This record gives sequence, structure tokens and C-alpha cells, in this order.
Amino acid sequence: MFIGAENIISPLGDSAKETFERMKNGEHSIKNKNGLFLSSFSSSQNELLPLMIDSIADSISFVNQTVLLESKTLLIVSTTKGEINSINSDINKTHLSYLSEKIKNFFSCIDKGIVVSTACVSGLQALIVANDMINHNCYDNVIICGGDIASQFVIEGFTSFYALSNAPCKPFDKDRKGLNIGEAVSTIIMSNNRNLYKETPLKFLGGCSINDANHISAPHREAEGLIKSIKNTLNICNVISNDIDFINAHGTATIYNDRMEAKAFSKLKFNNIPINSLKGYFGHTLGAAGIIETAISLQSMKNNLLLKCKGFENQDFDSKLDVLIENKETRVNTILKTASGFGGFNASAIIQKL
Repeated sequence: MFIGAENIISPLGDSAKETFERMKNGEHSIKNKNGLFLSSFSSSQNELLPLMIDSIADSISFVNQTVLLESKTLLIVSTTKGEINSINSDINKTHLSYLSEKIKNFFSCIDKGIVVSTACVSGLQALIVANDMINHNCYDNVIICGGDIASQFVIEGFTSFYALSNAPCKPFDKDRKGLNIGEAVSTIIMSNNRNLYKETPLKFLGGCSINDANHISAPHREAEGLIKSIKNTLNICNVISNDIDFINAHGTATIYNDRMEAKAFSKLKFNNIPINSLKGYFGHTLGAAGIIETAISLQSMKNNLLLKCKGFENQDFDSKLDVLIENKETRVNTILKTASGFGGFNASAIIQKL
């Protein structure tokens, strides 16, 4: 399966290339706003729909319009709370299907729109669903767009879990205090036709999602779900650990999530594989996380440059990991992307250069 045509709209930039360049230079968008550290758009950008339309339009500009229109295309919207800001003004907008319906009607190339909402795994889960849809000949192309806004609803929810940091987050660092909420929209296009893309795409080898049914919000302490997901993904993709050049982890900077991921990677003997989390740059973007972080990982592969894990200095795990403390120029051929979230959701996928 081919993957590419990525876009990012975030407080760091309006394209994947711009966002990647700023991250490469060490920039981040996490700011102190009245005592709350988060990465957010301007106050006038409080609706997802126009941002998603702009993001999809930019992604479509990187593909052959004739090929797109002559083939069958699915839209997958990845979000956790959608237009939750409209709950007091227009409750119909808060239905997650509102976004998929409006976007489908806006773009003539889209035949159907669906929503994937599986907590913070939504984005990566959406890519896995897209791959399945194309492999089973349901569609030729899938446009995957993820997005979430830092609504008061979301902020209060994470506050109740004591999960928010009172400073810029520090993924995998021994002094990590919690996460920062981030706002972003990101789009990726997958297809069975290489000729759809104007630029050379990459290959989505496959992925797997697992629900460990451990707890409504807490990760499994022994990482059973994530380990099963990664093992299944390696088998599906016919890849061994020595083939993996890099891991983009979920890395929320909460005590338990990072410890759980570290345990999974150690048990799988991934200790010498370079790892990063990107949440130190733009926070935890919820339903957009799996898309925006995959988009940046695609940029890393294209530029053969791994970004440092911003905020990370020292780790305190029983078995040390190769968490990146500096940007690293190296050939990146095969990557593993992971995600874990509320409700026991875990997912992983492998992407490779052609």
C-alpha cells in the first residue's frame, strides 16, 4: 500500500514541510496560557471543519486529480471529540458524523465518509482501517484526516486525571510530570496506485490494533496489549526487529504511559533502536496524534533525519532505551509507529521506503 501526500496544520506551520523544518530547528509551540501549558491555534480558530477542509485540500494538491476522480475514494475522519465546542450552541455539530458528512459533500472526489474514534489511538487506527479497506478492494484510495481542538471539555477531563504538566512536557524523561494538550489537523492519503502521487510515496506495510481491556484510562502495567500489537505487526509485515531503523513512540510524558511503552520496547529487545516522541513539539493532539506523528515520520524518512525527543534528558527505566537527545542524520528505510490510549487501545504499524 502506498502512503504520502501528507499535510499538517498546526501552531507550528500550515504544511508538513514547514512544520518539519521548524521542528528540525528545535522550535515548539507549547506555551503558557493563563497557567495552562498547551499548543493551540489563535482564539478565532475554534472549529475543526474549516481546518480539516484546508488540510485535505492541501493533501489533494499533491496527487494527480484525474487519477483521483477516476477511482473510488473513502474519507476517514479521526477525532476523539470533534466539534465539542459547539455543544451549547448547536448540538448537531457535536455528532462525530457531522464532520465526515460535511467534508464528503465539500469534495467531489470522495465517495463515502466514515469516522474512527478510538481515543488517542484513533489516528493510527484510521491508517490501519484505511489499509484494510484498500486491501479488500472496497476502495482505491483513502483520505485520512485527523483533528482535535483543546476544548474546555478535554482540558477538564485530563485535569481530573491529574495528567497535565505545569511545564512543557518531557517524554520518557525521569522528571516527566504529565502531558500538554495540543491542537492540530493532519491529512495523509493512502492508495493502491503509485501513479496517484506527484512525489514518490512510501509503502505502508501493515499494522495491528489490540485492546487489552485493562482499564478505562490506565495503561496495562506489563504492556501486554502493545507487545501483542507490535508482534502481530511484525508478523503481518514479515519484518524482524533488526529491519527497524527507528521507532516513533506515543510518549505522552505521563508517568505510567512512558513506563509501559519502555517496558514493551525492552521486552521486545528494541533497546538499541533509535526512539523519539514528538509531543514535546506540539503536545498531545488526541485524534490527530497518529496522523500528525506519522506525517512527521514520513518527512523524517524522506529527509533521512531523525528528530530528537524534545524535552528528554535522562531516563530512569530498568532497561535503557536509545531515546534521541539530538537530531540524527541517517538513512531511514523502515520505521515502526506505535500508539496507546484510553480504554486499553494499542496500535502499531510499519512504513518502509519503496
